[in-house]
Amino acid sequence: MPGMKTGLDRLLEEPVLRAPLRGQRVALLAHPASVTRGLIHSMDALADCEEIRLSAAFGPQHGLRGDKQDNMVESPDEYDSVHGIPVFSLYGEVRRPTPEMMNHFDVLLVDLQDLGCRIYTFITTLLYVLEEAARHKKEIWILDRPNPAGRPIEGTLLRPGWESFVGAGPMPMRHGLTMGEMARWFIRHLDLDVECKVIEMEGWQADAAPGYGWPLGERCWINPSPNAPNLSMARAYAGTVMLEGTTLSEGRGTTRPLELFGAPGLQVDKILAKMHELAPEWLGGCRLRACWFEPTFHKHCGELNAGIQIHVDDGAYDHGSFRPWRLMALAFKAIRQTHPGFELWRDFAYEYEYDRLAIDLINGSELLRQWVEDAEAEPRDLDMLAKADEAQWREECAPLLLY
Repeated sequence: MPGMKTGLDRLLEEPVLRAPLRGQRVALLAHPASVTRGLIHSMDALADCEEIRLSAAFGPQHGLRGDKQDNMVESPDEYDSVHGIPVFSLYGEVRRPTPEMMNHFDVLLVDLQDLGCRIYTFITTLLYVLEEAARHKKEIWILDRPNPAGRPIEGTLLRPGWESFVGAGPMPMRHGLTMGEMARWFIRHLDLDVECKVIEMEGWQADAAPGYGWPLGERCWINPSPNAPNLSMARAYAGTVMLEGTTLSEGRGTTRPLELFGAPGLQVDKILAKMHELAPEWLGGCRLRACWFEPTFHKHCGELNAGIQIHVDDGAYDHGSFRPWRLMALAFKAIRQTHPGFELWRDFAYEYEYDRLAIDLINGSELLRQWVEDAEAEPRDLDMLAKADEAQWREECAPLLLY
């Protein structure tokens, strides 16, 4: 993708784009991956533009600096002494900006690197700021960035009543949109009366090899959250994120979080054999390898875990046939059948939800868990549900695509 420019790059390089911001109070919603091609953080780069008067900044989950490791670890409001502005946390005492926070700006620039997965909370934060901007008659600009997982769509749609901070609306787990396109979907889906402008990328080719969504070799990867360390994680995340709803380690506390999974005492050879027996077509586009690991924190800390690593970084990777949501669903099914006494589902609080199982909250319904637990349910049963939902989402979003 030679010469690809993000929305931030274009805003900084093209004075005509910045012109409407002159005389306005401008706020920024950003995190550590909000950088220029030259790795200057957007807050510093925008502050150097004479047309732009930064009046406030906002940080999403994990903080403006991305220092908070886990879920349910909050960030406080701060004061940035370098730029002389307040920095408000949208993952602290509040999840959506308060009226007092909204009074600090006229235009909010949203510069967030997403991972292309419904559960990644930055898109929920985007929804909340759009809703508050509509309520307070403020303007939102989305500085668009690549979806590193690319355009493939996968998973069942979130069902009514399952909305949460990890489920902003009826979309599949892997949604295939950029943040700018997602903003357009929210506005249409909820009929929001809000002035929203997308500063589009230039030269982004979502299907171009070898990155298939990420400009591999052209852009540095910067963790948008602490456990999103590389492109392999981003590719696997729409499946491996469901591990957060289980007792299985998702690799937090290792150097390959959300690319591997396991637990003490698992018989991995039996699990892999069962997965190949049940639905070998769901295992395409990647390599699976038995592995052992000892997390330094989080689940099964200090214990030897037997598990499986998903490899999507060599010549075996096939972007079109890799389906991480189905792969992880199949792993759960195989564990249930090969280890019937294993306590698979996590039953403690997840994202401040105490009354619903985390796996259901993550998946946006009870459908996946019920399929895993039903000994008579076959892969084709889940596949039929998902295919119908995926087709519906693809048709719904087609008019909103910008690239």
